[in-house]
Amino acid sequence: MAESEDKGYTVKDRRFLHLSEEEQARVLEEEAAQAAQEAAAGAEAEKDFPLPEITISAFLFSLGSSAFIHLGTLPDPNTGEINKNLPLAKQTIDLLGLLREKTRGNLTSDEEDMFDHLLYDLRMEYIKEVG
Repeated sequence: MAESEDKGYTVKDRRFLHLSEEEQARVLEEEAAQAAQEAAAGAEAEKDFPLPEITISAFLFSLGSSAFIHLGTLPDPNTGEINKNLPLAKQTIDLLGLLREKTRGNLTSDEEDMFDHLLYDLRMEYIKEVG
């Protein structure tokens, strides 16, 4: 085959097929403006609330907090309400248990202690909730 032969494919955006070219351009400009505004808002929010350093401890704390929220032990940070979702709490606790088994021997002693205590606390809280 000749190298100049085109083997690729073309993608055509058909979302706006029913609109005129001017309307299509307007919608695409609005989408681009909205995306830029959301990106700017995200950057501004990141300045106000810096993200924690990425460590195994921060990751475990995040998953543990999520599980406690689903257990109804902590309020939802977005709404301030207490909502229980025990199946989701169980899934998160099971995920943490799986991670514990897969990381055994690869963590520092402080990380292992934190992990074990977190899992114990979550499992006891779950048992208390389901009766």
